[in-house]
Amino acid sequence: MAAEHPEEIIKETINPAIGLMPYQGSKLSLALGLKGELIAAGSKMFGALYKTWWECDASMVEINPLCIIVGKDGKETLLAIDAKMSLDDNALYRHPNIQAMRDLAEEAPLETEASKFNLNYIKLDGSIACLVNGAGLAMATMDIIQHYGGQPANFLDVGGGASKEQVTAAFKIILSDPHVKGILVNIFGGIMDCNVIASGIVAAVKETHLSIPLVVRLEGNNVAAGKKTLAESGVAIITGDSMADAAQQVVRAVAG
Repeated sequence: MAAEHPEEIIKETINPAIGLMPYQGSKLSLALGLKGELIAAGSKMFGALYKTWWECDASMVEINPLCIIVGKDGKETLLAIDAKMSLDDNALYRHPNIQAMRDLAEEAPLETEASKFNLNYIKLDGSIACLVNGAGLAMATMDIIQHYGGQPANFLDVGGGASKEQVTAAFKIILSDPHVKGILVNIFGGIMDCNVIASGIVAAVKETHLSIPLVVRLEGNNVAAGKKTLAESGVAIITGDSMADAAQQVVRAVAG
């Protein structure tokens, strides 16, 4: 849509000091092609949508689909058929009422366990586990595994400042998935110290008695010390010179 019909994407800039103004809601309603009483209904809905997003510290609030419903009296009304919200975890401490609605029974057990260590983990259906710092790099890592013929087993972002304990916890969570046949660690140290990650990897390998192929690619802050720690660890670790090299090596190791 953005590439082929950008004119169909309607945008409205909101001043956070005053919020969404009624005229802006009406403007959006008209842009959607609403008419008559539905214009006011749409404006009210957009105002409520913005208020929900703002007051809940949400990162995203989406209504999809929003429909025009014809009642038994023949009158048209707007109805949100389905909706979705994403909340900013860093702001949840301000919303105990929202935290109280959390239902762990609706969450994947491994994802719940990962959240205890502030790890962003999503289980997938493949056989090559990923441990990466940064969501963008994690997405790229999954893509390159698939590009070279493998299937990612998870999305796992340890964040920009992971500790040795978090890395160990991440390995244990990864190995809890019986479908995992190999692990690719892809770290670009900006804020993160590569040697801290390397120490965590070595400790995790020893503690979990790792028996599947492990490929590690380190780059960035204190990388020389990190590579030295891996080389002198005495544990079986395959090193990758680049992201592409590491991906190819883990795909080959799992296939073999």
